Amino acid sequence: MFRKLRSICRTIAAALRTTRALGYAALNGDIGTQLADGRLIRTGDMLDRLGAGDLSDGQKSWYGRHVAKAYRAAHDGQDAPRAWVQHRTTGCWIRVYVYSPADAALYVGLRTYKGTRHLVAVELSEVA
Repeated sequence: MFRKLRSICRTIAAALRTTRALGYAALNGDIGTQLADGRLIRTGDMLDRLGAGDLSDGQKSWYGRHVAKAYRAAHDGQDAPRAWVQHRTTGCWIRVYVYSPADAALYVGLRTYKGTRHLVAVELSEVA
């Protein structure tokens, strides 16, 4: 009985000494690993890849909403997977949707949001 209680107390004490980042990494699990490997990306990562990292946070947020809406439309109303990440400016931990880099919703969001519509024309002209 006392061994079990001592083990529980040690576990709690160890958990209290961990960093917040480690706690959120544990909550993310496999999704966090895929995000770190680049197999999943955030909408902000997509904008950075297209050279639109200088958009304001408000515009990035609206782009993310358009992508989430397109993802739900393509997947029978289901939400994309979510991950805990640190906000790039405030440092607060926030929960964001993550997508496959080839997910069509990312490109539909570019076309449907007027603040990022110009990036689609740039992307297509680079391919040609």
